[in-house]
Amino acid sequence: MKTVCRFTLALLLIVFFYSDSSSAADLANIEVSPKGDIQTLQLAKIKVQEIKANNPEAEGTIRVTLRKGVYHLNEALLLGPEDGGSERIQVVYEGHPGEKAIISGGLVISGWEEVKKEGRRLWVAELPDDFRAKVFREFYVNGDRAEQARLPEEGLYYFTEVIDVSGEDKWSNGSLGAKFVEGDIRDFKNLNDVEIVAYTRWIESRQRIESVDLDSNTVTFDRRSTFRLEDTRKRDRFGRYYLENVWEGLDQPGEWYHDFQKGKIYYLPRVGEKISDSILEIPCVEQLVRVIGSENEPVRNLTFNNLVFGRAEWTYPEGDAGSVQAAFETPGAVYFENALESGLEHCVVREVGDYGVEIGKGCSDCFVNASVVQDLGAGGIKLGHGSTKSTVADCTIERGSRIYASGVGVWVGNSGHNAVIHNEVRDFFYTGISVGWSWGYGPSDAVDNNISFNHIHEIGQGLISDMGGIYTLGIAEGTQLSHNLIHDVSSYSYGGWGIYPDEGSTHILVEDNVVYRTKTGGFHQHYGKENTIRNNIFAFAVEQQLQRSREEDHKSFDFVNNIVYFDQGTLLGSTWKNDQWFMDKNVYWNPDPSKIDFKGQSLEEWRKRGHDKNSIVVDPLFVDIERDDYRLKPDSPALEIGFNPIDLSQVGPRVRSGLY
Repeated sequence: MKTVCRFTLALLLIVFFYSDSSSAADLANIEVSPKGDIQTLQLAKIKVQEIKANNPEAEGTIRVTLRKGVYHLNEALLLGPEDGGSERIQVVYEGHPGEKAIISGGLVISGWEEVKKEGRRLWVAELPDDFRAKVFREFYVNGDRAEQARLPEEGLYYFTEVIDVSGEDKWSNGSLGAKFVEGDIRDFKNLNDVEIVAYTRWIESRQRIESVDLDSNTVTFDRRSTFRLEDTRKRDRFGRYYLENVWEGLDQPGEWYHDFQKGKIYYLPRVGEKISDSILEIPCVEQLVRVIGSENEPVRNLTFNNLVFGRAEWTYPEGDAGSVQAAFETPGAVYFENALESGLEHCVVREVGDYGVEIGKGCSDCFVNASVVQDLGAGGIKLGHGSTKSTVADCTIERGSRIYASGVGVWVGNSGHNAVIHNEVRDFFYTGISVGWSWGYGPSDAVDNNISFNHIHEIGQGLISDMGGIYTLGIAEGTQLSHNLIHDVSSYSYGGWGIYPDEGSTHILVEDNVVYRTKTGGFHQHYGKENTIRNNIFAFAVEQQLQRSREEDHKSFDFVNNIVYFDQGTLLGSTWKNDQWFMDKNVYWNPDPSKIDFKGQSLEEWRKRGHDKNSIVVDPLFVDIERDDYRLKPDSPALEIGFNPIDLSQVGPRVRSGLY
């Protein structure tokens, strides 16, 4: 009953949010047009302030309607309490129906000329003074993200040794240099402009080259890497990396190079591209919109509807090489702080260097609904520390982690009472949805979160490690993961899991999910307390199907009424020694039944330890596993022991942005 009630509440919230913007009569309509009387968003927000000041007792909606066109920003649009609504007034910034209004932080680079490089024709342009020596990692040609020149063209290099000034042999200390295979790093043109992008464990590190000693094949970085650049759990190997912004690597159509020394940008055009009809842009702002109130005076009732946001950049502060997890310091290009009942509907946020949208501290009842968030340098949507009661629903969140590989599709930090439902999250190099930010059993605000009816796939893609389709941390009383479809999760080394309760995950309900084609396991609990894993399907993991990594004195979880189907790897991985868990009424199957054992024990021996007394080893009879149809046939033996058919017909977005 608790599950049904919480989900019903989430649906009521969605209905409220989707209908609220048109429920009140219009108080005013401000039209913004590239050719009109009001041509900029700055002028529009002044008009909103005037209307509110002149009508202090009024009720209704103030609409700022943007006509078709591109609205360029050279700094973030800052909206405070005076720019939002009130308890009686709602402010809506919206695109005109049937027209595409784009809010862009892109700076068009002009003055291109054609030059030759080793028989290839290059385009080159002078950068504006403010950007000559500025680090930027994005360049767009006719709306498409171009690739920065790199080596190797495909794959990665390996370090052969790492250099740590402290001399301590701990992976978390970071590295200030490394030894490399002869020839991988050379005396490149503009050597200090070259950036090393290194992968270790679950993160990336970015550091510029300080110096190179070709006699000893040693490179020194301009900053310490985030973690020590050892390869994941392989002490005889070291971190993988590639080189970015390398002049010598500018040899593939669609690549670009930034010459910091001369303040120029070079581009190797694709076949058919011409300078005369191309638009070439770099981002000139770090964030597009900042909606910021205060604790005592929050921004209220401010909605963005039917708009496109794009072209923003962000880079770590000087001296920082990256984040310890999830690229969580990178902000949202559209950012809310101390805001109430505000957010995005039917919008597109794309082509940004950080996260797409962030609901930050002090926010409550905010939302990102029926929107598309795509082509992202880091992750998609953040519900940050200190926020609560927000909703991410019916969104398509895709093609992320392009600059910061550890970016997450939807990241919920130390934040509770949120609904992340009916979304599609795909094509990320780290986790799909991450919930919680407390390691172990300490206090946590990430409680009562509803993660349901999401389609999560193409996660990890073999680049970094220690990730999940859904990942949780810490005490999470009342949190449920329900009716999610998760598949194709693959890590570089360990940790390509479907559902992954990590350190201290406690009192979470995992129910009615379908998980298949994962690398390291469909389900893995590192350690946690009294979770319930009920009525799920876990199929076709490569290494092991179920994993439990730490022995603790309390019960880890109840694992009941699940179906586990596999044709490679083992059934159980890691440690299952102290019997601090409960398993029963499950269906286990492998087309070769001789491959089914319980950590080396037969089912009969396993039952003597008190586990799976009513479980069965039998084909569950899926409708068509060759086509990933995991519905059960009417005569499935799983139904006889209490498995309830899982209805995934409502998984993913129910509503699509009209701009998509």
